[in-house]
Formats: sequence, structure tokens, C-alpha cells
Amino acid sequence: MSETNEGTGPRIEDLEVMVSHQARTIEELSEELTRAFRMIERLQHLTQALGERLGAVEDVLPKPEAAKPPHY
Repeated sequence: MSETNEGTGPRIEDLEVMVSHQARTIEELSEELTRAFRMIERLQHLTQALGERLGAVEDVLPKPEAAKPPHY
């Protein structure tokens, strides 16, 4: 019985180390995902603001005429 217990000690330590590394990796990935979502939100707001500005400029500019070019 003691032979079995002697072999499990290092195996349990290895598992604990692996779980610790996985927990750290999961935390790093979670932080990176949070940063990515913040960047996406910021880019969405910028895109919306640019769209609104472009719409305002299009409203002010005169519309081009649909005339045939002179070479026709």
C-alpha cells in the first residue's frame, strides 16, 4: 500500500502545477478578451460618429447632376 502512495505524490504535484498554469492562462485570456471587447466598442463608436459626420456632409453638398458626359 505504501508503494502506491509513494508514486502518487509526484503525480499529484504535477497535476497541481498543471492546474496552476492553466488557471493563469485562463486569466490572461480573459483579460485579453476584455481588452478586445473594449477596442471593438471603441471602434463601433468611432464608425458611428464618422457615419454621422459623413451623412451631415452629404446633406450640405449639392447633389451631382445625372447628365451625359460631353463626349456622348
